[in-house]
Order: sequence, then C-alpha cells, then structure tokens
Amino acid sequence: MTGFARLALAALLAVAAGGIARADDVLKAKIGVLRLSSSAPVFIAQDKGYFREAGLDVELKFFDAAQPIAVATTSGDVDFGVTAFTAGLYNLAGKGTLKVIGGMSREKAGYPLIGYFASNNAYAAGLKAPKDLAGKRIAVTQVGSSFHYSLGLLADKYGFKLADIKVLPLQSLSNAAAALKGETVDAALLPVSTARSLMDSGGAKFLGWVGDETPWQLGAVFASPKTLTNAALVTKLLGALVRADREYNDVVLASVKDGKAAINDNTKPMLEIIAKYTILPLEQVVGNCAYIDPDGKLDVRNVANQISWLQEQGFVDKGFGVDAIIAREYVKAD
Repeated sequence: MTGFARLALAALLAVAAGGIARADDVLKAKIGVLRLSSSAPVFIAQDKGYFREAGLDVELKFFDAAQPIAVATTSGDVDFGVTAFTAGLYNLAGKGTLKVIGGMSREKAGYPLIGYFASNNAYAAGLKAPKDLAGKRIAVTQVGSSFHYSLGLLADKYGFKLADIKVLPLQSLSNAAAALKGETVDAALLPVSTARSLMDSGGAKFLGWVGDETPWQLGAVFASPKTLTNAALVTKLLGALVRADREYNDVVLASVKDGKAAINDNTKPMLEIIAKYTILPLEQVVGNCAYIDPDGKLDVRNVANQISWLQEQGFVDKGFGVDAIIAREYVKAD
C-alpha cells in the first residue's frame, strides 16, 4: 500500500470513527404536543432538522388535550411537554412534578388564535360582542382550562362577575362547537381552526378574539425534575426551539396582516410544515398563526396572575406561587 493510500485509509477511518462518536453522543427525547399551530416552532425544528443538528433524536407524541400532556410528562411517558397552561398542570407543578422551562404561544392582539363565538339565536337576541357575555351560557372544554381563564380576564376587564356566567365544561372542542351550532349554549370559546367551518357554514357568529381583548401567556415548554437533571438535553432542546422561534417570527409572523399570514415564496415552505403537522389546509393555517416570542421568553408576571386567579377560584391548590414552578436557570423572563 502506498503512502498516499495509507493516508487516505487513515482519513476514512478517522471520519468513520468520528461519525460513530457523534452517533453515540445523540440524545433521545420525546415531546408531547398538540396538533395546533400554537406549537409551530416544534414542528419547524423537527421538520427542518434543527433538533437533529443540535444532537437530538426527537420523537413527537401527539395528544388530543393539554392536561394529558402534563400527566405524561410527570409519568415519564414524554420528556418534555409543549401545551397550554391548565389548572391541572399547575396542580402537578405545585407538587414539584413539573417545571416550566420556556415560553410558547401567547394571546396577542393582531394574531387570531382563540375566539368568542355566539350562537345564531343569541346573536339575534343582542349578543354582539364579548362584553355582552354576562348572564349567558358559555361552552368551554374544561373547568380551569385556558378558555375558563380567558373568561375570567374578560369579566375583570368589563366589570362583571364570573359567577354571572353559566360556564358549561363540555370536555372537547368538537362538543363545544356542536353545542353552539345546536343552540344549546349561547356562546363558546374556540380556536379559529375549530370555529372556521362553523362560520363558513353560517352555524355561529364571531364576536372577537381573546388576544385583542385580554392578551396573556397561553402556552409553555415544561419538563419533569428527572429530565432537568440532564442539562445537556434541556439546553440542546431549548436552543433548537429558539432557532425555530426566530425563523417563525422572521418569516411567518412578519408577514401577518389583518390576522393572516401571506402565502409567497418565502412563507410557503414554513406554512406547509405547519399544515403538515396540524393536518390543516394551507388556507386555514394562514389565519391561525399564534404569536410566539422570538427568543422563547415567558411572561412570568402573567403566569403568576394565572396561578393566583385559579387559586382564588378553587381550581388550583394553594400554598405555592410562580417561583415554585419555574426553572429559573432556563426561563428567559419577559
């Protein structure tokens, strides 16, 4: 074997050995998530290989509601959860079984996400705007859910009591939509992706967006204390998510006008990724692009307010505050 051949072989062996070492260094992680555009950066990071480039082998596990994601994270069925805050999540976190490590979706003016919708009969009888909801029958998914909290913020804004509203927990978005169309409730809080078909078919009337009425921190990234012992895993995951957060802001959110993202050569590839994971037509995705901070920041003051409000209502156990549920070494506070 010539000297050149030996050098070439050595180089090949070195590359192969390096590849094996890199493969051994890859960290596996499962992320619990909903098929909603409010988790767009997760889908972008997975589809564009940002997790892989960070040294992660990520599996997305999809759920049908927020609370099961919190339970799965606590039990170890998933390593990380990305979903909306709920009373159940706070109760688990208050017992030390979950920690918030980053921000995700927010209700923010100009970015349609969750809306207030009236039945046709209630609208005809005078229910024309969110401020008119006092005394009405309103469908939500669950007591203590993000929808319920939104109603609480609305009541505070317009000076009526939450007790004046008859809140009907119907357990699922499809049940709430069916009740609205069937006129068994006066109104419902629904994601635009769920409500769009109702509006298009004339089955309900739009009243307003939660983000326009009462902006707040809707979702977050969280993990169990066991997962947090692997600092490399957490740091790599958050780094990949922030990379996706920034690109989502720069490309998709920067194009939003009158509540809709533009479809052009720049935005279309990313919108198609969101459509793929949410199983929605591209034309629906453009009107449902949730606001997410470009640096993954968390509105800590609002999270503290959520906990206090839910404790006052009796939905969350007392005896803990926001500092007990946040991993300060990872959270970027806003």
